[in-house]
Amino acid sequence: MQLVDIGVNLTHPTFARDPRAVVDRAHAAGVAQLVLTGTSLDESESALALCRDLDEGGHRLFCTAGIHPHDASQWTSSTGAQLKALLGEPEARAVGECGLDFNRDLSPRAQQERVLEEHLQLAVETGLPVFLHERDADQRLVQILRPFRDQLSAAVVHCFTGEKRALYAYLDLDLHIGITGWICDERRGTHLHPLVRDIPATRLMLESDAPYLLPRTLRPKPKGGQNEPAFLPEVLREVARHRGVSEEQLAQSTTHCAQEFFRIQPINED
Repeated sequence: MQLVDIGVNLTHPTFARDPRAVVDRAHAAGVAQLVLTGTSLDESESALALCRDLDEGGHRLFCTAGIHPHDASQWTSSTGAQLKALLGEPEARAVGECGLDFNRDLSPRAQQERVLEEHLQLAVETGLPVFLHERDADQRLVQILRPFRDQLSAAVVHCFTGEKRALYAYLDLDLHIGITGWICDERRGTHLHPLVRDIPATRLMLESDAPYLLPRTLRPKPKGGQNEPAFLPEVLREVARHRGVSEEQLAQSTTHCAQEFFRIQPINED
């Protein structure tokens, strides 16, 4: 089986010591392609650099470029042009991580909304899909997205953790859905068990969101409790179980979906 991890925070300081080993372990576990998440200008530039440094064979590492809603207050008059330049690089395959976070509110909500609109306009101009973050803001996110939707090539709500109302609203907008190890968490993720059955196979993708969200069903647990892309097969197992399909079927459909979404070439291992 080949998997695509659509959300890896490989620029996180916990991976700084040996990012190549993280990628190697992912490949050994069947995670053939990784999309590295850009969450600020600096992190987006770092993600792009990692793609170039570590993807010696080509077609395995890609990235996004954007400003996380936590950092929306850092947006300046030059940020859009800088992001657009990054998004012109061949490794950059999506605009984001961008969106709304009304849970932690680390940037003012009005600023989050304005910066999200800036990202959506960049996606319209570049033709790239959008990599979205949302916490406690599904209704407002839908309101902002709707006028842009016909002009966007595609958009994914990454690390979906919401309720049925949010899921159906996103599917009505023809959005993709990213599922993480949140579904493996017996304390807060069980509501996702029936919901994942309702996501069309053509809209469902998998992600680790590493180093966050270590699947709590993983055995044995890694020392230090840090997640990494090599553990994505555990998310695959849990999602397959609740969708009532084989792991092979789910691997095939989610991989194809991710490759179509990010316009990345399949890996030929022969």
